[in-house]
Amino acid sequence: MTVYVALLRAINVGGTGKLPMTTLKAICKELGFRDVQTYIQSGNVLFRSDEREAEIEQKLDGALGKVLGKKPGVMLRSRKELEAIVANAPFRDAKPNYLLVSFLPEAAQSDALDAMVAPDGEEAVLAGREIYVHFPIGSGKSKLKLPALKPGTARNLNTVRKLAEMASAMEDH
Repeated sequence: MTVYVALLRAINVGGTGKLPMTTLKAICKELGFRDVQTYIQSGNVLFRSDEREAEIEQKLDGALGKVLGKKPGVMLRSRKELEAIVANAPFRDAKPNYLLVSFLPEAAQSDALDAMVAPDGEEAVLAGREIYVHFPIGSGKSKLKLPALKPGTARNLNTVRKLAEMASAMEDH
């Protein structure tokens, strides 16, 4: 069975809605996922499944849509993908909590960063289904405009590291 990490968009941070992690865990178990674990309150869930990635994303997004009244958007990544995201993170001197990884449902267009407006010195790097953004003043104060981020969900580098560690521990069991 493959270990997956599902990253939900706009959960408990505005946007789609409030979702207790106990409810998220119960939904995942009802869908047949095994060894379900959540991490922090922003829509991160790890589990095992034999299903294909696209099937899992559709099932979980649909089930969450019924509970929330709107599909939030689900991005799945494997342990290996998360580890590669951490290993390949640019901006080596950035504080990990000021470096956000935006997970996208599919690879962004090669010109995705062309429309970026970065008044506070933000920098971004496109890497397939992820966009790394360094926020020198923090993301909460930033006035960054980058339309390519809209369909995705962001986690800081510390969170991505922790999710990769949790997925690795699940695989080792």
